[in-house]
Amino acid sequence: MAAGVMAGCALQQVGVVGFSFVIKVDPADVERARSRMGELLERRGAIYENLRDLRFEHRAGKFSAADYADTLASLEQEAARVIAEIETLTGSAPSVKTRRARASETK
Repeated sequence: MAAGVMAGCALQQVGVVGFSFVIKVDPADVERARSRMGELLERRGAIYENLRDLRFEHRAGKFSAADYADTLASLEQEAARVIAEIETLTGSAPSVKTRRARASETK
C-alpha cells in the first residue's frame, strides 16, 4: 500500500515538473503585463506626489478646506483604483482600502 502511494506521488511529481517545461510563455503577454505594471507604478508615484503637494499647499493656505477635501478624496479614490489594479496584476490579496474603493464603485 505504502509503495503504491509513493509511486503515485513520484508519478505526480514527474507530471508536474514535465508540465512546467512543456508550457510556453508568450513573450508578448509578459511584455504587456510588464508595461502595464510600469504604467501603474508610475501613475501611483504621480498620485502620491500630488497628495504631498496638495497637503503642502493646503497648509500654505492656497486651498480652502472644501477644495482640499474634494481634491483629497478624488486623489485617494484614484490611488485606490490604481493600487487595486496593481494587486490584481500581481495576484496579491486586496487591502482594506482597495476593497472599500471597489465596493463604493459598484454602488
